[in-house]
Amino acid sequence: MDTVAKPRFSRATKVLALTSIATFLVSLDTSIVVVALRTIEGDLGKPSLLTWVFSGYNIAYAAGLLTAGRFADVNGRKRSFLRGLAVFSIGSMLCGLAPSALLLVLARIIQAIGGAMLTPASLALVLPEFPAEKRTVAIGIWGAVGGLAAAIGPSAGGLLVEWWGWRSLFFINVPFCLFTIIVGSKFLHESKDPTATKNVDMVGTALGIPGVGLVTLSFTQAGDWGWFDNRTLGAFFLGIILLGFFVRRCSTVSNPLLDLSLLRLPFVVAANISGFFFSIGFLGMWLLNTFWIQAVWHYSPAKSGLATAVGPLTAAILAAPMGRVANRLGHARVLFFGASLLSIGTLGFSFSMGMTPQYLTHYLPWMIITGAGVGCSIATLSSAANAFLPPSRFAMGSALNTTARQVGSALGAALAISLTISAMSKINVWNTKLQIAAQTAPETLGSITAPLRSDLSSFFIAYRLMAAIYLFAGIVMIVLYRKPTPEQMAAANEVTFVD
Repeated sequence: MDTVAKPRFSRATKVLALTSIATFLVSLDTSIVVVALRTIEGDLGKPSLLTWVFSGYNIAYAAGLLTAGRFADVNGRKRSFLRGLAVFSIGSMLCGLAPSALLLVLARIIQAIGGAMLTPASLALVLPEFPAEKRTVAIGIWGAVGGLAAAIGPSAGGLLVEWWGWRSLFFINVPFCLFTIIVGSKFLHESKDPTATKNVDMVGTALGIPGVGLVTLSFTQAGDWGWFDNRTLGAFFLGIILLGFFVRRCSTVSNPLLDLSLLRLPFVVAANISGFFFSIGFLGMWLLNTFWIQAVWHYSPAKSGLATAVGPLTAAILAAPMGRVANRLGHARVLFFGASLLSIGTLGFSFSMGMTPQYLTHYLPWMIITGAGVGCSIATLSSAANAFLPPSRFAMGSALNTTARQVGSALGAALAISLTISAMSKINVWNTKLQIAAQTAPETLGSITAPLRSDLSSFFIAYRLMAAIYLFAGIVMIVLYRKPTPEQMAAANEVTFVD
C-alpha cells in the first residue's frame, strides 16, 4: 500500500523558525556593539557621543514597543513584521556606511525603531499557529533565541571585528533580513485584532513613547550621570508623570494603546513583574562577568565571548524541554527553580573569582549553572506572559512583556556600571602599573597585585545584589502567578486569520 510521506516540519514550526531569525537579529544588536566601541572610537572619534551607539538603541527600542504592539494588532501583524524588518535592514545599512559618530547614532535609532516594530509582531505571528496548550514550548524556543542572541552578542561581535572590522557588525544583518522579508511575504498569514478600529490613539502614543523613553534614559545614564544627578532624577520623574497620564488615558478611551484589562490577568502581572527583575539580574550579571574577565583576566573580546558561550549554549539546550516541564509542573515552579539556580551561580561568581585566570574551576561551573537557570527562566517568563492571551491582544501583550524586560535590562546595566565604576578605574591604573613593572621590576608584581582584591570588593557586592534580585524574581512568580482559568484558555484558542 502506498503511503503519503508526512512533511518533516509543520507550518507552525516554519513560522516559528522564520520569525526567530528576526528576533535573533534584534536581540543580537542590543549587545553586539559593546565590544566594538573602542574600535569605532578609533575610527570615528567622539567617545562621549559613541556611548549612545549602545544607549540610544536600547532607549528607542524600549520606547517604541507598546505603540508598535498596538499598531500590529490594529493594522496586521504580518504587515508590521515585514515593515519592521525593512526599517531594521535600512538602519543596519546606514550604520555600516556611517561616516561620523553622529550619523551612526542616528542610524542605530532607525535600527531600534525597526526592531520595536517587528518584535511584538513576530510573537503575535507565532501564537496563532499553535493551540494554547502547546504555546509554552513554542514561546520557549522564541524567547531562548532572543536570550541566546543577546548573550552571544559580545563573542560574535569580537570575532566579526577581528575578522572584518566594526562595520561588518551591521552589514551582516542585511542578507538575513532580505531572506526573511522575501519568504515571509509569501508564507506568513495575516492576523489582527478583529474588534479594533483603524485609528490608533495618538494621544496615548504621544504620552507612552516619551514616558518609557525617559524612564529608560534615566536608568541607562545613571551610571555615568550619577543616581542623584538632576538629569537622572529629572528624566525619571518626568517619565513617571507621563506614564501616569498614559495609564489614565488608556483607562478612558475606547481603543487604548494598552488594554488595562491585561493587568487583571494574574499570569500577565506575575510574568511582567518577575521579568522586570529577572532582566535586572540577567544584564547586570552578564556585564559583571564581561568586565571581570576582560579587565582583570585580560581576555580579548573574542576570547571572553568564547569563554562565556557555554552559558548561552546550556540555556538554548534547556529552553524547549523546560517549556514542556512548565506545562506539567506549572510556570511558577519552573521559574522559581531557574531563578534559584541563577542566584546560586551568581553567588558562586562572587566567592570564586580571583585575580589569576582559573577558567575551568572558578568560572566554567558557575557559567553552566547560570546557563541552566536562564534556560529554565527566560522561556518560562515569555510563555507565562503571552501563551494564554486572548488573540486580539497577542502583539500588545508581547510588547508589554518586552518593554518590562527592556527597562529592567537598562536598570541592571546601570547598577552594574555604577557599582563597579570606581573599581574599573583602579583596574586601569593597576594594569598600567603591571605593564611598567613587568618591564622594569618584575619582582614587585606581587606587591602591586595584593591590595587590589580589596579594591574590587564592589564587584562582589554587585554580584550578590544580582543574586538577590534573581531570587526575588522567582519569589514574585510563586506568590503572584495563577494558572489561566478554563474560560481564559478557551478565549486564547479563538484564533482567526484574515487571509
